[in-house]
Amino acid sequence: MTSKPRSFGAFWPYYLMAHRDPRCRRLHFIGSTGALIGLITAAVLLNPLWFLAGLGFAYAMAWTGHFAIEGNRPATFGNPLWSFIADIRMYLLWLAGRLEPALAAAEKTVSARI
Repeated sequence: MTSKPRSFGAFWPYYLMAHRDPRCRRLHFIGSTGALIGLITAAVLLNPLWFLAGLGFAYAMAWTGHFAIEGNRPATFGNPLWSFIADIRMYLLWLAGRLEPALAAAEKTVSARI
């Protein structure tokens, strides 16, 4: 992405294209699941350290995917809020079995803008 997007709608296709490799996405899903488990555990045990541990685990998994697999910079560095929202959206699309069409649409959108 050459310039900073002005809307989440403009950010979303580029976010997906930063996750082309299924291994990177898999690490994101493992990390997001860990964060969700940390949130639930924190709520049940009334101990916020579990949430922080889950969040740390999620970022470690995601950043490993970007640096070691994709070879790109995590979007969270430039757009932390949109990146967080996009990660949740990507996770939910994956759970619903609707991620592949979103990836295909994003690829067409990004290709058309280049």
